[in-house]
Amino acid sequence: MDHATLLASYDRDMREGARPESSDARVERAGTVVRHIGGDGGWNGVVWSDLDRAGVDIDAAIAEQVAFFTRLGRAFEWKLYRHDRPADLGQRLRSAGFTPEPEETLLIGETAGQLVDARPPEGVRIVPVTDRAGVDLMVEAHEKAFGRDGSWLRNLLLARLATDPDTLVAVVALAGRTPVSSARMELIEGTAFAGLWGGGTVDGWRGRGVYRALIAHRARIAAGRGYRYLQVDASDQSRPILERLGFTALSTTTPYVYAP
Repeated sequence: MDHATLLASYDRDMREGARPESSDARVERAGTVVRHIGGDGGWNGVVWSDLDRAGVDIDAAIAEQVAFFTRLGRAFEWKLYRHDRPADLGQRLRSAGFTPEPEETLLIGETAGQLVDARPPEGVRIVPVTDRAGVDLMVEAHEKAFGRDGSWLRNLLLARLATDPDTLVAVVALAGRTPVSSARMELIEGTAFAGLWGGGTVDGWRGRGVYRALIAHRARIAAGRGYRYLQVDASDQSRPILERLGFTALSTTTPYVYAP
């Protein structure tokens, strides 16, 4: 991988050229930023910015986004990457009232490198999520794995399955009838990237190959649809696993959250 070229491609296609996550969401370019306005219960935030150029009042640009989302009555996230400029943008966001959340690592892996026969443990099967019953199982696994409410995920999945199912791959791992892990993949048409999201495994099933099997399963689908790369925003917990599987760190990303 040529890291600089790949990172530039990622910024162009996945951030500056971001797509709405659902049919009731929208993406807008507002001067020097690109922002995502979620639908009902959806994600709101700034995904890309170009503030480090002559004539840009950086603090005014930040204040403009604060005012915009405040008028909507919505909390939002400024998704800041390590390579974003200016270098003091994080400090400027904190001064404007944003709170940083834990840093994640932007990891990229080639789909070809994940095309292995990684099977889930005995008694576990991976099934596609295509209807409300499957969504309920997936959300149950998500809530048990992460310990937080999954209503937003249910709303997102149901909306996407109803209006744009070809750009979403959702799967759940079942031990008998019990969901033990789930994950999804976003397929961004016209790009080389497929985004891996979720990937939560219930305590008691971790370390047994379920997570690896879900990655390989999605990689096969992505490769079959012509995507070269898999992208993950990895936590400190999942990063070592993914790096052992051949994923490479391109940057880091920190969510700066503002609550009106």
